[in-house]
Amino acid sequence: MSVTLEFNQAVKDKEIQAVYDHNIDAFSDSPDFKWNLEEIKNEIKGGWQLFSVSAGDEIVAALFLSVVDNGLYTKNTGLKMHHQGSGFSHEIKEFYEKEARTRKLEKVVHYCRIDNFRMYSLNESHGYRKTEKPIDEDGLVVEWTKILK
Repeated sequence: MSVTLEFNQAVKDKEIQAVYDHNIDAFSDSPDFKWNLEEIKNEIKGGWQLFSVSAGDEIVAALFLSVVDNGLYTKNTGLKMHHQGSGFSHEIKEFYEKEARTRKLEKVVHYCRIDNFRMYSLNESHGYRKTEKPIDEDGLVVEWTKILK
């Protein structure tokens, strides 16, 4: 039986809290994010939209989206360990591209940590190109871009 992912924007405080609560154990030690409620709310105040990614009743990842100029900028938590290898990461990439096309944007830009080699492989398999643009002062975050046709 295949599970279809559901993507829901978290806007209200209780929705944001639910994303945080469902992911705290999986992502509190994740090197990709500072996973605490204050930082999540700061991201939203900074213009990022928070989305939960659910498989059935379980939130399996969290996404951040932001529209800048003609691009959809994206970053996300990793999938919970027991869902890795399920194809969900590919569905998340497809969601990004569909969302960008719906918004009539020309590109998708994805941020990930420099040491996230699973994401490197995923990005390459979906036609993203790594840029040399410095993203953070420590050089730990890299940018990947895909031009939509």
